[in-house]
Amino acid sequence: MHPSDSGAGRYAPSPSGDLHFGNLRTALLAWLFARHSGRAFYMRVEDIDTQRSSLESAHRQLEDLATLGLDWDGDPTYQSDNFSNYAAALKKLPTFECYCSRKDIQEASRAPHAIPGSYPGTCRDLPEAVREQKRQELAAQNRVPALRLRTEVSSFTVHDTLLGDYTGDVDDFILRRGGQTPDWAYNLAVVVDDGAQGIDQVVRGDDLLSSAPRQAYLAQLLGLPVPEFVHVPLVLNQEGRRLAKRDGAVTLREMLVDAPITAVFAKLAASLGYRGVETPLQLLEVFDPVGLPREPFEWRG
Repeated sequence: MHPSDSGAGRYAPSPSGDLHFGNLRTALLAWLFARHSGRAFYMRVEDIDTQRSSLESAHRQLEDLATLGLDWDGDPTYQSDNFSNYAAALKKLPTFECYCSRKDIQEASRAPHAIPGSYPGTCRDLPEAVREQKRQELAAQNRVPALRLRTEVSSFTVHDTLLGDYTGDVDDFILRRGGQTPDWAYNLAVVVDDGAQGIDQVVRGDDLLSSAPRQAYLAQLLGLPVPEFVHVPLVLNQEGRRLAKRDGAVTLREMLVDAPITAVFAKLAASLGYRGVETPLQLLEVFDPVGLPREPFEWRG
């Protein structure tokens, strides 16, 4: 798909189940921010997780978004069609093989002065003889090592439209997962896809804020522009946790059993501070990003 001259926003669901109220709210916000600013709006199915993704789920999600009244420019794209782009990007980056298991990384991250959850650099500077030994050990298990980015910074700062400047840790994060069936990592895929589509505005849940510095740093390495980030508050259940399907009738299809689409949309609009609005176009006419609530929305069913 050719990038839009006016820039573009996107919504990128993972096809692992029906979209719930929180997913729909974020999709609506992504659409509003793009259309309000005169950008194109693209739909991208993030199906690189082959174990969890399904084409049926992707089709159901797209149907639900259309039922909600959202539109997008061009046909939806699928990450599973873009593997050659990721391979080409990988060749441009400084990388090293990683032989660590998740357990190895968890144990190393408990060491003094280690950043919790970050890669501690275990395999970064191993001697070649040790690398060859570890490759052979994995090969005997019909496995290949992961590939990590050899970073030259420990942190990176991005600007968020709602949250201001944010500085986050940047470790030697994974670009291609290892194992018996190597998979492309999300951080690489999303940066390459956004660059290819001319995405210059990324609207998504604020639970993904911590990944923005890694992605912005990677975009810079690849010579791609860093997009405008807009991390929006999540929908939480009454226990203060992120809304999930276990919280009851939260998917669009479940809600439509007892209410018309206009009522469901009115509830979405109300969660953004707009009352008496029943369609996306009505909401777009009055939408003001400045007035967007900055606190999570509590789901009450």
